[in-house]
Amino acid sequence: MAFEGLSEKLNNVFRKLKSRGKLTESDVKDAMREVRLALLEADVSYKVVKDFVKSVTERAVGEEVLASLTPAQQVIKIVNEELCSLMGNSNARINFASKPPTVIMMCGLQGSGKTTHSAKLAKLLKKEGHRPLLAACDIYRPAAINQLQVVGHKADVKVFEMGQENPVTIAKNALAYAKDYGHDILIIDTAGRLHIDEALMQELVDIKEVTQPNEIMLVVDAMTGQDAVNVAKAFDDAIGITSVLMSKLDSDTRGGAALSVLAVTGKPIKFVGMGEKLDDFEQFHPERMASRILGMGDVLTLIEKAESVMSQKEAEKLTKKFKENKFDMDDLLDQMKQIRKLGSMKNILSMLPGVGEKIKEADIDESQLTRVEAMITSMTKAERAKPSIINPSRKKRIAKGSGTRVEDVNRLLKQFDEMQSMMKQFTGKNGKMSLRKARKNLAGMNFDKMSGKGGGNLPI
Repeated sequence: MAFEGLSEKLNNVFRKLKSRGKLTESDVKDAMREVRLALLEADVSYKVVKDFVKSVTERAVGEEVLASLTPAQQVIKIVNEELCSLMGNSNARINFASKPPTVIMMCGLQGSGKTTHSAKLAKLLKKEGHRPLLAACDIYRPAAINQLQVVGHKADVKVFEMGQENPVTIAKNALAYAKDYGHDILIIDTAGRLHIDEALMQELVDIKEVTQPNEIMLVVDAMTGQDAVNVAKAFDDAIGITSVLMSKLDSDTRGGAALSVLAVTGKPIKFVGMGEKLDDFEQFHPERMASRILGMGDVLTLIEKAESVMSQKEAEKLTKKFKENKFDMDDLLDQMKQIRKLGSMKNILSMLPGVGEKIKEADIDESQLTRVEAMITSMTKAERAKPSIINPSRKKRIAKGSGTRVEDVNRLLKQFDEMQSMMKQFTGKNGKMSLRKARKNLAGMNFDKMSGKGGGNLPI
């Protein structure tokens, strides 16, 4: 996950501040010097770092902070607010047209993930009730049209293509098609290059002229660091972008580009790609990203992810099972499959407040979920329905069938009992459970100590 290194360094700085009961101006300036180094190492623009540290220092050395009973917390609050300001205080939205269709022109260099993220955006917009249409205007890259058709099919979104026809003609006809067939959003996947050149820019200008896009969204690769910011500035100067979509923000990158784009170009990040799957895509929330960077978690995003994989009807059905004490191993298996859809366990845990720092030190074994699933599928139908009938001989059979140990089976059964007790706490006197509480619980239940080296809890 991007920002891991930055988050760790900032938390070390704040830990030192918290160890001092009262702060002096010298303490704050020493801390800001370390913050400056941490931001520069994260590949944040030098000018952005300079202005950021100056702003934080001016606010942090004020009498109100230094005389506070919790000066370290006040400094952290200031850093959080300045990070939000750096990335944009409000959530930037798509510029929808007053009269459909809304035209979104996707542009970027080759390898940035433009085609895949066009489909990701289309799928997200479809979930919101829109009828998007994808237009294949990249006729140069081998198999680009086919790739868009494949990801478009996965996203269940129609793709408009005319083969190797002129891209400007394709874009013009795609717009006419969208109007004729009731598509309220047109997403144009334009061609990319390995570098910025006149031919690329002129083609984009021509497409812009015939489609009059409401949104020109630049897709940049977070792994390219400050080059991503330079690319954004070049595209903005040439065609006038309105927003940025940052791909590969889940990668082991320093993430400095995300903190520099708005300050350097004036254009906000509206969406981020967080993985390879079409669902690994999020709207960019500056305040939530700042919270993640500072190790405060991001429960709101976690809840939204959980809500996307479980319907209200499913939650009510689950609530009823808990109320009637009928939740069994089959239900647990189903919920684990739902949890897998939320992403990696490390990513899920990083969104929980106070857990981020611990998981950096923990040996998180992603295969634990697979082991638990193997144990459950090795049980008979009767055993899954009523785990209490599992005696020592059955435990041996389950362990042998799943390639695990009897101790692992015992731990699974024990944690299953504990989980049932925990879930009962979420039901009120009338047995009802709020959907949000159910989401929180299912998304984050007992994922601590997921070491595959024995002794740790199993991830249920």
